[in-house]
Amino acid sequence: MQQTALLHHEETYEHRLRMNRWGLWLFLISETFLFGGLFIARLVLWKNTKPELNQGLGLFLTLILLTSSYFMNRAETAIALGHRETFLRSLLITAVLGTVFLIGVIGFEWGLLLPEGPHILPTDGAYGAVLYGLTGFHALHVLTGIIFILIVWNLGRKGHFSPERHFGVEACAVYWHYVDLVWVFLYAALYLIGSGIPAVLCTL
Repeated sequence: MQQTALLHHEETYEHRLRMNRWGLWLFLISETFLFGGLFIARLVLWKNTKPELNQGLGLFLTLILLTSSYFMNRAETAIALGHRETFLRSLLITAVLGTVFLIGVIGFEWGLLLPEGPHILPTDGAYGAVLYGLTGFHALHVLTGIIFILIVWNLGRKGHFSPERHFGVEACAVYWHYVDLVWVFLYAALYLIGSGIPAVLCTL
């Protein structure tokens, strides 16, 4: 009787796990449509031009997110192997790197921490609207990801996850890798594609 109940419990968990995975991927597909619309807006409104953005900053932010993906993958692998300390430490490093990325975007790309202030404003025509729309929407997802990571870290600290059952960690990792992948396309769309024009022309 006890063995039957255990098998039923395992089957129920496996069913929930499959449904949760389907829900996660459907959510990410819907997010892809949203980002896709913003990318199309960039292509239509900017055409083959782009504002003169800080190339060094763009590359730095990209490297920060790619490094954070490494530590997120390390955290997921660690919990699957039962290495709890490595799991918790890697999650915190990922959250810190995500925070550095946010500071880079909001403080320096948007110019809030620069003495001279922003070089492009959200109200500066198509260039300002697209730049702040794309980076702002992505920054919101990074912030959500950081909160997600800290929740998972806190649950992990309390022993909520095990090598056999850690869908929360898996979902957090997939979401974070998705956000990082979106930034790779954003980096190309904002920093690499098109010929640069002076910031003063962006306001015309």
